[in-house]
Amino acid sequence: MSTQLVLSSIIFVIIGFSLVALFLLSKFVGPNNKNNKLKNTVYESGVSNPIGNTNIRFSIKFYLVAILFVLFDVEIIFMFPWAVNIKELGYFGLFEMFMFMGLLFSGLIYIYKKKALSWD
Repeated sequence: MSTQLVLSSIIFVIIGFSLVALFLLSKFVGPNNKNNKLKNTVYESGVSNPIGNTNIRFSIKFYLVAILFVLFDVEIIFMFPWAVNIKELGYFGLFEMFMFMGLLFSGLIYIYKKKALSWD
């Protein structure tokens, strides 16, 4: 084994043990976070006493629309490199992008027919 590999391994082990020692030291030396009634209350934008129930259930539609937005928004990122290199890709790249956009559009039609975007 080379000397450089042994030296880097020793440095890696020393850094690992020092991080573990720092975590253990901070547990004993750091501030003691005791739970109390005021600390366990819910914070609502400066209101000291929460209004109503804090365990509100959101409809799954919120999450579904957010996931669909992220899905279709990320697909736009794939179109940017295509637009930058459109001259080099030629007609084949244009055909491939039309196929990609057609697949996205068919997915949007499927989501629309399944009524995933309706709020009823």
